[in-house]
Amino acid sequence: MVAKIIKGKGFKGVINYVLDKAKQTELIAAEGVRLKSRESIIRNFITQAGLNPKVSKTVSHISLDFSAQDSDKLTNAKMGQIAKEYMTKMGITNTQYIIGRHYDKEHPHIHIVFNRINNEGKTISDRNDRYRSEKICKELTEKYGLYFAQGKENVKQHRLKEPDKTKYEIFDTLKATIPKCKNWAELKKELQKQDIAISFKYKGNTDEVQGVMFQKNRYTFNGSKIDRQFSYSKIDFQLKQNEKAQNIQIQQENKHFQNQSSVLENVGSVLGGLFNIQPSGTDYDPDEAELLKQHKPKKKKKRGYYL
Repeated sequence: MVAKIIKGKGFKGVINYVLDKAKQTELIAAEGVRLKSRESIIRNFITQAGLNPKVSKTVSHISLDFSAQDSDKLTNAKMGQIAKEYMTKMGITNTQYIIGRHYDKEHPHIHIVFNRINNEGKTISDRNDRYRSEKICKELTEKYGLYFAQGKENVKQHRLKEPDKTKYEIFDTLKATIPKCKNWAELKKELQKQDIAISFKYKGNTDEVQGVMFQKNRYTFNGSKIDRQFSYSKIDFQLKQNEKAQNIQIQQENKHFQNQSSVLENVGSVLGGLFNIQPSGTDYDPDEAELLKQHKPKKKKKRGYYL
């Protein structure tokens, strides 16, 4: 189970989207609105939002997505129960909402639309909502025995539309390329081969890098938006670790080569002593050797008897 949170200014667009007949929508829960028509729902939301005109983004739209492997166990009643518990844990209480289920994708998913201006005219806090949402989703996934997704590697990319399709292409390329590089220059060169460009965000007018962005197919993504492991700081750390590991490997190889050379020298010295090999630069006299050869006593021929 994962959640996607979107905040906006107008109720009309999101209500029409959630209740779109083309998505075979089923309205499985609602609170504080008249269900006579779409127009009445929209009008009720707008009226309550007027209780606190200082808040610009009064609309909150949350999509709760479940794994296709949980399809058999996720009835409308069960999904409504999970959605309401999710909302309570997120502090979304005492306000208007609708919950609709869509059937336009192979995995079960529902859409929650609620008014950030509650029934008393107070604002429902969105502080750290994405962080809190992620934690709550994990808790509910475990509580209800739902399937834990294994991450972006298992996303069916052939079903994605832009810009998500390009984002996942960049994800795959970074995943395969970063372990092979030891600095940003190498990474930039390798990514260019895959038509991916790199740019950096700097702090004010300084040279201090605060973030990294990747561009492909006219789309630009912050590294951390592609995946948390691809923020500037985490990539920079990984590149430095790669360089450190490579330097250690080179040192070990050099040490191994030096040890082999030392062994060979020792073997040569031993063999030279065993076979009395005379190295160059000694007092060996070739003329004296020739004279000794001339005065070498001749062997006596053996006498034999012949018939």
